Amino acid sequence: MQPLTGEYNFTRLETVLYGPGKLSAVSQELKRRKASRVMIVTSKTLGRSKLLERVKDAVGPALAGVFSETAQHAPSRTIEALIEQSRQAKIDAFVSFGGGTPIDSTKIAALVLLGGRIPHGMELYAGAPAESAGDLVHIAIPTTLSAAEFTPFAGVTDEKTRAKHGAGDPRLQPKVVILDPTVTVETPAWLWVGTAMRALDHAVEGAYSRRQNPVSNALASRAIALLLSHLKPSLATTGDDELNHRVQCQLAAWLSIFGGTNTRFGISHALGHQIGPMWDVPHGFTSCITLPHVMRFMAGVAPERFGPIAEGFGVRFDPENPRSAALECAERAAKFIGGFDVPSRLRDVGVAETELSRVADTVLTEIRVAQTVDRELKQEDLLALLKAAY
Repeated sequence: MQPLTGEYNFTRLETVLYGPGKLSAVSQELKRRKASRVMIVTSKTLGRSKLLERVKDAVGPALAGVFSETAQHAPSRTIEALIEQSRQAKIDAFVSFGGGTPIDSTKIAALVLLGGRIPHGMELYAGAPAESAGDLVHIAIPTTLSAAEFTPFAGVTDEKTRAKHGAGDPRLQPKVVILDPTVTVETPAWLWVGTAMRALDHAVEGAYSRRQNPVSNALASRAIALLLSHLKPSLATTGDDELNHRVQCQLAAWLSIFGGTNTRFGISHALGHQIGPMWDVPHGFTSCITLPHVMRFMAGVAPERFGPIAEGFGVRFDPENPRSAALECAERAAKFIGGFDVPSRLRDVGVAETELSRVADTVLTEIRVAQTVDRELKQEDLLALLKAAY
């Protein structure tokens, strides 16, 4: 048996604060990093919420503006507007508040302001780097479980083609993440559950990736177990019990993607990246639909890597016969997802059956670049998956 070898790289995340009341630490974290002109980035819905006033109070006198026009899947026009407003305000820090949409939008805006590689679809809006191009502080305050705050990657949708393109740069990793469950209580149940399934997707796809590693495997198991234990109670309890279950879900989202920059993700994520913007489907819902089918497929490709997943689901795993446990994990995932009011078929979210071939073609390219699946995939493999999910 060959000795285990590998490499693990950390992001530039410096601080994670978790628990009720941690929102109040924003001002102190900004002062520590000498940020004096701060732009809050959020969504239209949260822009009308009383929660925004709490965030503004937490930022304090450093507040230089609020941008509340981010939109699902980060369309390029909204990011261009954010860049322009940020330049005019001469900001040196961002505070993103909300789910993956404002967090990803902030990352892409920061990439442009820092003079980095311009994402596809935004080539005409490069402009000059900001005066503070040496660094831009980013503090993320998530209200969902998408875990976008824990990576230096983001996606932007080219509005001409409706295709989503990724961008990455180590500088895009938020410096501080604040997991305060009190700011999640207004998050709609469908969004909370959908993004929880996205976190489940992170954990599963990181574990069976050919780039998996001991750190990510251990945390993936724990993330799965936490979601199974705390997601339903987070919606069915009140008071301190609710806050405890919600912060446990937040920790699960963190653990699910802790090593994502090392493992990268697989077929389920790639399908979501394209299905989401093409039909305006939340990424959490694409995970609800695609993950069990992809898990069944991967049970035939790399069943030996389902050990951490089986541990999280409480499934007995026999290394000598891993495929049966891998398939049982897929069934447990489908049953868990089915316990919530979320879509389970592509037809449920308006995907046209005639478009499945086009989706397969686009996804195939992303999977080949990621190199997380052990064998060469063909279009017919993806078509079979999509038809099963339809």
